[in-house]
Amino acid sequence: MTAKQQGLRLSDYLQHMVEASSLACGYVEDMDIEAFRDDKKTQQAVILNLMVIGEAATQIANEYPEFVAEHPEVLWKQIRGMRNRMAHGYFEINLDIVWDTVRVSIPAMRAKVEKLLKN
Repeated sequence: MTAKQQGLRLSDYLQHMVEASSLACGYVEDMDIEAFRDDKKTQQAVILNLMVIGEAATQIANEYPEFVAEHPEVLWKQIRGMRNRMAHGYFEINLDIVWDTVRVSIPAMRAKVEKLLKN
């Protein structure tokens, strides 16, 4: 694979992270935590997109470790860890953690990844 092809692939992964984060945040935009707890469909949609973000971050970490090392402002390891816990059922999914993640952590992460895409 050429350097240019690798760059396109990296930007694709970053774009997947931005798109999935936009979707996840959009799903809960007009909700409070009680409404979120009562809406299984929204919970599943948010969790799926958190897993997409985690999978993209995992691929970036595996295929572009130097990029990850150069950009510690994105919490690659934590994103990957959350994805693994949700995907493999290491713990029952805690909706309070999912809520805090989608309302606080994901918007901050998205801004950082968007900045990386612009550079």
